[in-house]
Amino acid sequence: QVQLVESGGGLVQSGGSLGLSCAASGNIGSPNTMGWYRQAPGKQREAVATMNSGGSTDYADSVKGRSTISRDNAKRTVYLQMSSLKPEDTAVYYCHAYDSRRRIGYWGQGTQVTVSS
Repeated sequence: QVQLVESGGGLVQSGGSLGLSCAASGNIGSPNTMGWYRQAPGKQREAVATMNSGGSTDYADSVKGRSTISRDNAKRTVYLQMSSLKPEDTAVYYCHAYDSRRRIGYWGQGTQVTVSS
């Protein structure tokens, strides 16, 4: 059973930076994609950034240039570094892992990120 545990959320001022991490326990499978999604109050969950096991990345336009996703496959951990944060970045951030071969997805519990203006 795969579990994803996020850490690093919190309160940050507008213009500040924040780093998130997500550690996976269990075997996600390979190839896979790990990434971050977020959901703001009253809005749908949206993809923020993803990175597959081959190293290819994808970013939402809203965070492109302000965010960097990385992963440590040996530690089964994915990271998200965000800078120049804006109040509209406020959301619950969820870690996601997807086993591309078995077509199984996993979600973390989420971590709150609040950006004050």
